Amino acid sequence: MESARRDADTAERVTPVEIFFDVVFVLTVTQLADLLESHLDWTGVGSTILILGLLWYLYSGYAWLTNHAPPRRPARKLLLFAGMAGFLLTAVAIPDAFTGSGLLFAIGYLVVVIVHTTLFSRSSAGATVRRFAPYNLGAALLVLAAGLLSGPAGYALWAAAIFVQTLLPYLVPGHSWLSAAASFHIVPSHFVERHGLLVIVALGETVVTIGMGATLDHLTPTTVGAILLALALPAALWWTYFAEAGAAEAALDRADPGPRSRMAARVYSLTHFALLLGIIATATGLHATVAHPDAPTGWPAALALAGGVALFLVGIADIRRVMRHGRPASRLVTAALILATVPIGGHVNATLHLVVVIAAVTAMLIVDGDRAGGPTRPVSRAART
Repeated sequence: MESARRDADTAERVTPVEIFFDVVFVLTVTQLADLLESHLDWTGVGSTILILGLLWYLYSGYAWLTNHAPPRRPARKLLLFAGMAGFLLTAVAIPDAFTGSGLLFAIGYLVVVIVHTTLFSRSSAGATVRRFAPYNLGAALLVLAAGLLSGPAGYALWAAAIFVQTLLPYLVPGHSWLSAAASFHIVPSHFVERHGLLVIVALGETVVTIGMGATLDHLTPTTVGAILLALALPAALWWTYFAEAGAAEAALDRADPGPRSRMAARVYSLTHFALLLGIIATATGLHATVAHPDAPTGWPAALALAGGVALFLVGIADIRRVMRHGRPASRLVTAALILATVPIGGHVNATLHLVVVIAAVTAMLIVDGDRAGGPTRPVSRAART
C-alpha cells in the first residue's frame, strides 16, 4: 500500500521517459529557430512567440503533471508516449503552421491537451485540474478553427487561444489559477532537475544544428573559429543557468506549499518561456555567424544574437529576484551591454560580435562567481528546524 501511494503521489528523480519526452519536445525549439531564421522580421518574431506560447504552456503543464504524478506505472508511460506523439505532430507542422499545415498542428495540439487532462485528472489534484480543463480544451478548439483559416483571422484565433489558455484563468475572480496554487504539491528537487534537463537538451540541440549546418566547402581559420565560438556561447549560457539551480531548489524547499507553487509557476512557467525564447533567438544569430564569419551578419541577425542572450540574462535576473538570492543587477547590466553590441554584428564583423558577446557573459560569470549556487539537493525540514 505504501509503495502504491509513493508511486502515485511522490516525484523523486526525473525518470527516463521524462527525458525522452524532453528530447521530443526540443524538436519544437529546432523548428522555431529555423522558422525565425527563414523569416527574420517582425512577422517571424510574432509567429515564433505565438507558437512557442501555446506549446510551452502545455509542456510546462506536463512538467507539473509528472512532478505531481510520476510516470512509473505502464499506463502513465504509455499515455506520455501519446502526448509525445502529439508534440511531434505540432513540431513537424511548425514551418507552415499559419498556412498549409495548420490543421496538422491543431490535431497534434488537441492530442497533447487530451492526454494531459486525462492523466492529471486522475491525480490527487484532479478536481482542480478538471476545473481548468475547459480553458485548455477551448484553446485547442480555437487552434483547430485557426487551422481551417488563413490570413489575419488565423492569427487572431491563435492569439485568442493563448489568451484563453494562459491569461483568462488568472482573471476569473475566485477561480483563478493563483487561488488554486496550493492544490499542487511541488517536489523542488524533481522540478528543478526536470527544467534543467530541458535547458541542457535545448542548448545541446542548438550546438548540434550549428555543427550540421556548417559548410565545409570553403573551410578557413575564421570559419573554424566561428564554429568553436558557436559552442562557447551555449556553454556560457549553460554555466549561467546552472549557477542558479542549487539556490533555486533551496528557495522552493524553504517555501510553504502555496507560495512554493506560485514561485514555481512564475519561474518555471513564465520566466522559462523567456529563457527558451532567448535560446531560439540566440541559435538563429549563431547560424548567421557561422554562415558568414568574415562579414557582418546584418542588423536582424545581429539583433537576434544579442537580443537572445540579453533575454536569457533578463530571465536569469528574474529567477534571482523571485527566489531572493544573488544579484539580479549583474545579469541586467550585462544584458544591456550585450544589446549595445548589435552594431558590431550588424555593421562590422559577425565573428567579432560573437567574441564580444562571449567575453561579456564570461566576465559576468567571473566577477559574480558561483555565489548564487547552493546545495543541489533540498535542505531537509528537520535540518531547518
